[in-house]
Amino acid sequence: MASRVRTGPAAAAKTRADELAVLGGRPAFAEPLHVGRPNQGDRTRLLARMNELLDRNWLTNDGPLVVEFEQRLARHLGVGHVVATCNATVGLEIAIRALGLTGEVIVPAFTFVATAHALQWQEITPVFADVDPGTHNVDPDAVEALVTDRTSAILAVHLWGRPAPVERLAEIARGHDLRLLYDAAHAFGVSTGGRRVGGFGDAEVFSFHATKVLNSFEGGAVATNDGELAARMRLMRNFGFGGVDNVIHVGTNGKMTEVCAAMGLTSLEAVEHFVAVNETNHRDYADAFGAVTGVDVLDQQAGPGERRNFHYVVAEVDDAAVGLTRDEICAVLTAEGVLARRYFTPGVHRMEPYRSLADCQRSPLPHTEALSERVLVLPNGVAVGRQHIETIARIVGLAVGEPERVRDAVALSAGAS
Repeated sequence: MASRVRTGPAAAAKTRADELAVLGGRPAFAEPLHVGRPNQGDRTRLLARMNELLDRNWLTNDGPLVVEFEQRLARHLGVGHVVATCNATVGLEIAIRALGLTGEVIVPAFTFVATAHALQWQEITPVFADVDPGTHNVDPDAVEALVTDRTSAILAVHLWGRPAPVERLAEIARGHDLRLLYDAAHAFGVSTGGRRVGGFGDAEVFSFHATKVLNSFEGGAVATNDGELAARMRLMRNFGFGGVDNVIHVGTNGKMTEVCAAMGLTSLEAVEHFVAVNETNHRDYADAFGAVTGVDVLDQQAGPGERRNFHYVVAEVDDAAVGLTRDEICAVLTAEGVLARRYFTPGVHRMEPYRSLADCQRSPLPHTEALSERVLVLPNGVAVGRQHIETIARIVGLAVGEPERVRDAVALSAGAS
């Protein structure tokens, strides 16, 4: 069984604003508390797999552990095919190329930049759509309003492990004869309508980066029920080789290594434990922040036929109610050793090269703009427990109780740096 890994002990409980690190107090955490400290799983089992692969001396090129990982993922997700890749960005690029996408693809701007880069890298224009302010996922009405005769696909995102509106997006894709691809980097283990994420659209791309709920050190995979598409992607991830010295397709080097598959298999065996810890942590965060006015933890409770992985604890900061901005609260937490993240700031449409490309921005994105100023992602995973969570909430509560002093201290610190 995977164990819960603890970070260094917290300092004595803070009861006064004077004890905040930003006001000269001792940081609460001697060892930084990251948003995504890796979940390790059963180390003994991992090391046994690594010894076995070293004994075989088969380190890459579709080794037995990669094959086993793909097969077990396919069974877990309930899909026909899984193609493992060296990372999710390359997985997206291969899926985009294998689907034959061209021209323009509609994508949310409130996402990690790799979602758009995978398109732009292949000279496909990402056209940015706004999101639903309640779920943070792409708004289907905004998507449909952006469809033109140059649109070849929709690239949606299951953000924070909350499933995107799959039925409505499928309806739009069918109605306009578009391909439908999902960035499922956040969504391993997530279900909607009684089906696991992995089998929606033409394909779905998962990330197994070290910080994800299931990790393979570094890695990704494309899941699909389309056998011909899977065959093309297998060719493309291995330089287009269709046999020894027989190149039959354009390709790249997107293969997963055996050592990454060893970690992936070990993580897969412990993923239910990871999700259970995440869910407990999410519930504790909601309780702890219940008394902090203006800082709301995004509800991740699932309805009938749905499941979440609770991997991301997302708070929205109402600066008018709090008296401090999201960035000021982030600075307070950073000083305490809590390395909260401002995902996704700015929205991708405000990053280069996209902010300089008129074709990427066809309409205002008010919800994306607002969320990019409000969202704060807090530490989670097996390295985090109730004591950490209560300490984090107490820090924020003390800060919002003295907003003027804290604001001045944060400004002074920023000026000094």
